[in-house]
Amino acid sequence: MSVKHTTEKALQMLRTLPRVTIGNIRDNPQSKQRQKRGRAQHAGDKHGAGNKGSGQRQNYMRLGYETGNTPFYTRFGYEPYYKGHHLKREYPPISLRQLQKLIDTDRLDVQTPIDLTSICNTGLFEIRPDRLHYGVQLTDEGADDFQAKINIEVQHAPEQVIAAIERNGGVIRTAYYDPHSLYAVVNAKKWFEKGVPIPKRALPPQDAVEYYTDARNRGYLADPERISHERLVLAQKYGYALPKIEEDPQYEMLIQSKDPRQIFYGLHPGWVISLRDRAIIKAKE
Repeated sequence: MSVKHTTEKALQMLRTLPRVTIGNIRDNPQSKQRQKRGRAQHAGDKHGAGNKGSGQRQNYMRLGYETGNTPFYTRFGYEPYYKGHHLKREYPPISLRQLQKLIDTDRLDVQTPIDLTSICNTGLFEIRPDRLHYGVQLTDEGADDFQAKINIEVQHAPEQVIAAIERNGGVIRTAYYDPHSLYAVVNAKKWFEKGVPIPKRALPPQDAVEYYTDARNRGYLADPERISHERLVLAQKYGYALPKIEEDPQYEMLIQSKDPRQIFYGLHPGWVISLRDRAIIKAKE
């Protein structure tokens, strides 16, 4: 049969040609011109004799240098704000709201004095002496809602916290613990299982003596008469009637305190606690 139209001729040709695939696709002849490489300064970034490009001669500055031979950290003023930061004592916070919640959930007993050992025994607060934790600081969050009457010993407390506790008829003291004593305080059970004597608490260092001897901070080394006077001054400042703890039925519990060298209530330094025998081994004089 003869071909009469161009369309039929084109269709007949397509029937005989192979299917178009990626393998048989080619560019048009001379559609791409191969770029000629030079032999001078702008020869490219390849290595080789006569083809040294500018990228091969880049000048990378040394670490710590920006320009020249002067390090950048010596071109600015010296501000030693970070000096000694790794030696500062840290006091993880516990708020009055958290303290009230621990009391309401019977994790803390208000009928006995509360100290760092009582707080750690709740299992909700971790004190790490190896991370320079020297106790806890009591913050004033929830001071308006605090209603408990307690005898508590912490390591740091602001004026608002002291007022909130004394307004309810309670007693607060701030006391220092050295790192060796803290290992026994934060985990008393583990310390007693060692079978070693209870250590003697060390006195505060020179930079902390002023804080723990100040009656306004209720320091455990302050004069008791000065503390009584500061209790009255603080009550007048915040406008509340200071309760008389002498007439309180829990007077014996409220006035109970530790010796400056004592760690645990009722246990003296040098004693050995045997948990297996449930006995207290006291040192001879």
